[in-house]
Amino acid sequence: MDAILEHKLGFDKIRDIIAARCLTEYAADRVRGEEFSSSESQVRKRLELTDEMRLILMFEENFPTNGYIDCLAFLKPLEKPSVAIDLLSLRKLKTVLETLRKVIYFFDSVKDGVYPNLKKMSSGMVSFSEITRRIDGILDRYSEVKDTASDELYNIRKSLRDKEGTISKRISVILRRAKEEGIADDGASVTVRDGKMLIPVSAANKKKIPGFIYDESASGKTAFIEPAEVVELDNEIRELKFAEQREIVRILAEFSDFLRPYLPDLLDAAVFLGELDFLMAKAHTALDFVCGMPIISNNGELILRKARHPLLERSLKKEGRPIIPMTATLTPQQHILLVSGPNAGGKSVCLKTFGLLQYMFQWGMLIPTSETSELMVFDRIMADIGDGQSLENDLSTYSSFLSNMKDMLEKADSKTLVLIDEFGSGTEPAAGGAIAEAILAEFDRRGVYGVITTHYTNLKFYASGNNGVFNGAMLFDAKNITPLFKLETGLPGNSFAFELARKMGMPETIVKDAETRAGEEYVDIERNLRKIARNRKALDEKLERIKSTDKTLENITERYQKELEGIRKLKKEILDQAHKEAEEIVRNANRQVENTIRSIKESQAEKQATTQARQGLQSFVEMLAARKEQEQKEKDDYIERKIKQLDQRRERRAARSLQRADENRRKELMAQAEEKAREEAFRNAPLQPGEKVRVKDGGFVGEVVRVSAKAVYVIIGNISSKMPPEKLERITSGEYKEAYKAGSRNVSKVKIDSSLTERKLNFSTELDIRGERVSDALERVVKYVDDALMLSVSSVRIITGKGTGALREEVQKLLRTTPGVASVKDEHVQFGGAGVTVVTFE
Repeated sequence: MDAILEHKLGFDKIRDIIAARCLTEYAADRVRGEEFSSSESQVRKRLELTDEMRLILMFEENFPTNGYIDCLAFLKPLEKPSVAIDLLSLRKLKTVLETLRKVIYFFDSVKDGVYPNLKKMSSGMVSFSEITRRIDGILDRYSEVKDTASDELYNIRKSLRDKEGTISKRISVILRRAKEEGIADDGASVTVRDGKMLIPVSAANKKKIPGFIYDESASGKTAFIEPAEVVELDNEIRELKFAEQREIVRILAEFSDFLRPYLPDLLDAAVFLGELDFLMAKAHTALDFVCGMPIISNNGELILRKARHPLLERSLKKEGRPIIPMTATLTPQQHILLVSGPNAGGKSVCLKTFGLLQYMFQWGMLIPTSETSELMVFDRIMADIGDGQSLENDLSTYSSFLSNMKDMLEKADSKTLVLIDEFGSGTEPAAGGAIAEAILAEFDRRGVYGVITTHYTNLKFYASGNNGVFNGAMLFDAKNITPLFKLETGLPGNSFAFELARKMGMPETIVKDAETRAGEEYVDIERNLRKIARNRKALDEKLERIKSTDKTLENITERYQKELEGIRKLKKEILDQAHKEAEEIVRNANRQVENTIRSIKESQAEKQATTQARQGLQSFVEMLAARKEQEQKEKDDYIERKIKQLDQRRERRAARSLQRADENRRKELMAQAEEKAREEAFRNAPLQPGEKVRVKDGGFVGEVVRVSAKAVYVIIGNISSKMPPEKLERITSGEYKEAYKAGSRNVSKVKIDSSLTERKLNFSTELDIRGERVSDALERVVKYVDDALMLSVSSVRIITGKGTGALREEVQKLLRTTPGVASVKDEHVQFGGAGVTVVTFE
């Protein structure tokens, strides 16, 4: 991997753009590790895979584009028998297996021959239905461990609920008995200090209640006793919770043992999904840049049609400016393009467009050109772009140039593409131009392919000769003194140095003096060179037009010859038919005359009979005349139809040209609309645990840990938050990293909200959610806990009420999975028992 070459061409930025579209770290590593290839078969395979994925993203709605999560990091350690999967990793594995099932179903449902390469990739994958069944037996729909995950866990949790109910009743009994015996005052109530349930009694009675003296009042008159019975029950509950965690760990360890025989196949599946994520990132980028798959040339031709520099196009689009596509051709006969023109006229952009698109192509990336473009596979790309001077290596600009040329001359051959910017500059023009011309002649002799930019006139003369080097000019509007950024091959470019000097405000006297010093010879050389090139180009264009005209004329002549032969054939058929009809008419006429004569003779020439015979003969003559007129009309109609058909043919050709233009514009608009729809679908699709998200309003980023029917639980930094799905949007791992880094850099700049102190003063350490629906209550609890963590509150009380205990159970389950919460337990019986949950924060 040539990092310097990639930086010079701008491919390092293309890598970063593709990596940012990856959902998994595996795919991002693939982007960073994929290398330039000189194998035609490998390049073809990479391009076909990317192009198939591009078509899937464009046209297939059933293909899953989310749910791709890194799982190699927690699957590989499971190869060791001592390692067990944790709860978050189990949730991620559940998401990954669901995505894998959808992918396999998609490729199984498509017909043979459609997406053949991707279908071949998926052919060996299985959906691991037994693993999915086991996971469903452990996790509920909210990805929490079920009570029924094991019999032991069910019994532990049942005992926990029973003990929690018992402790509430026991503390109430102890306090009531103490009041009845006069040990505690009638108005006394259970006090909570440091999470301990204490009964206040007078100092004189402190030994009358079995237990521990936990604290005293400032005056020493009141002692706070923790009853021994309560201590024992608290210890039992704590032991049950430890037992619950141990049982969950055992369940996960048992599941890990079950999983190990499947690990080789699971690792292959994880790599498969990572490869799909890698291809999706390339395809998404290709759609962003409106790329297509070019033709791989095997005849030594490199033809770029309507090529666009992707990075420049993106930059110009932000400014609302269009990019001007470039078209150029390199062949074995004309294999080096020498580009000249004014400074800031686009020469370097032309060169970098060639280099970047060729590098993208051989890296396996679709390129922003017409799909009729043809690119050949080179063994190497060598470049001399930018100022290579180095103080550390004692290299000047020209020394660096000569060093690069030495390397090129050692390796360059007919399978090499060289890219040289400002060829020969950096030293005395005469010597620099001569050395550059000698190197150019050697490249030409070896059949090296290349794109070279220069201002040297001697190189332009060399390219005007009969050799493998040809001129190209970056066009310039001499009238308005502005570059047009358009490449025209066959013509050398002018530097327009004097015109640019005037435009930049250089004093006219200085410019005139410079023109005088340059001399008429310099001006004449530039002028004559342009004139020769123009005449040669005009001659080439005329020859092309003549060839085109000859070809068109041949086609027209051939077409009319066929039509003439058809007319002659038709004429012969008409004449033959006419002869037959004439013979028939004569025969009929003879019969009619004979019949008439016979009638006259038989009627002995009576006047009336003679008149009738003559009338019959006249009718026969009129019938022949009418038939002749009808035949003539049919011939006229045929000629009229032929003329009309020719007119319609011309109109159809013109209509097809307009239709093609409209179709191209429609395709461009459809591509833009489809990309926008894909982006929205990716951002707003149902979320899965392990995916990265962004809060739409505040811009905060985090990771999904759990998804319920109406809410998504997200870890943002060290805070867990519950949010409605519509307030979140999915992001890629690259976007998550960028946002996280940006947030880290700006931590020192964040100002404290001016209302924070006021919010802390107004914050209540007690939240009452009695009578509310579970979903609404959980949403309030999440917001309340977030505020408590932000305000650094040590503990809070949440009043759920007793009832059936369902609300209390759901609230405590949520709180135990919330980061920042140290403990969750019922309040002492005196203060509400199981109807109040006490939350202590870390």
